[in-house]
Amino acid sequence: MNESKLLNTKLKTILAVLIIYVICFAFRALEYFVIRTDQTFFGEAFIHKLIGIGLMIAAIFVFRYRFEDVGFKTGKSFLDILKGLVFGIIVFIIAYGVEIIILAASNNLKAVELYVTAYSVDGGEQVKHTEFIFFVICVIGNIINVLMEEGVFRGLFQKMLSDKYKFLIAGIIASVLFGVWHIMAPLRSLIDGNKSVGGFIGESAMLIGTSALVGFKFAMMGELTGNLYMGMGDHFVNNTIVNILHVINKEGEADNLTVIRISIAQSVSFTAVLIWFIIDAIRKKKAANQIPAEQQ
Repeated sequence: MNESKLLNTKLKTILAVLIIYVICFAFRALEYFVIRTDQTFFGEAFIHKLIGIGLMIAAIFVFRYRFEDVGFKTGKSFLDILKGLVFGIIVFIIAYGVEIIILAASNNLKAVELYVTAYSVDGGEQVKHTEFIFFVICVIGNIINVLMEEGVFRGLFQKMLSDKYKFLIAGIIASVLFGVWHIMAPLRSLIDGNKSVGGFIGESAMLIGTSALVGFKFAMMGELTGNLYMGMGDHFVNNTIVNILHVINKEGEADNLTVIRISIAQSVSFTAVLIWFIIDAIRKKKAANQIPAEQQ
């Protein structure tokens, strides 16, 4: 294939990824701005994610992939999910530990509480829910979220892009799209008049940057394990734990240091996976270099 045809196929691949992304993003916007499911009893914006799962399945058939091709492999699924869950829990034990130590050192720690934060049914103030049903809704909502985001961004998009680009380029493109995916909440706050333009820009930049890095971490996990399951387990912990485990200060305010907590968790997590990825790359390079010598 000459350079012109290769470039053409690469551009077509990016275009196909962007078309699927725009469709998913449009349904996400519809739910955030019109349906507002997260401001109802459910407390989760899950409809567009179910649609995203459907679009992912449709794309798998259209592009003649197998589910194994996009990371849904059989065999070690339970074990790798368990590894991701344990990894995420350890990281957040460290993050919550630092947050608690900071508050305790300033004599401002009241309690650590377990509850689900959700909007009241009429879409008003956020309220605390300790009823079992809300924990079930939270868990199911986050399972749907993980299936959609990992399946689409680290599964389908990563596969489509990796067919034409090296892992690094494919991972960066998919991760940037994943970062922009998270702009919806601050955008709604801006349009609803709950956030200033400056606040919107600052929060959006932070969300896009951190989400892109987290997305690339999940992409590295997929490359290392050969499937989506460890990333799915870690992703589930990332989303769920901050929804149900809350640190309260003496003024009764919850999660004032959330930014610090999440920054610590993601920094530790990303660094650990990056080190693992580099070590694995070095090991593979050494193994490749030894092959000719053994053959001789």
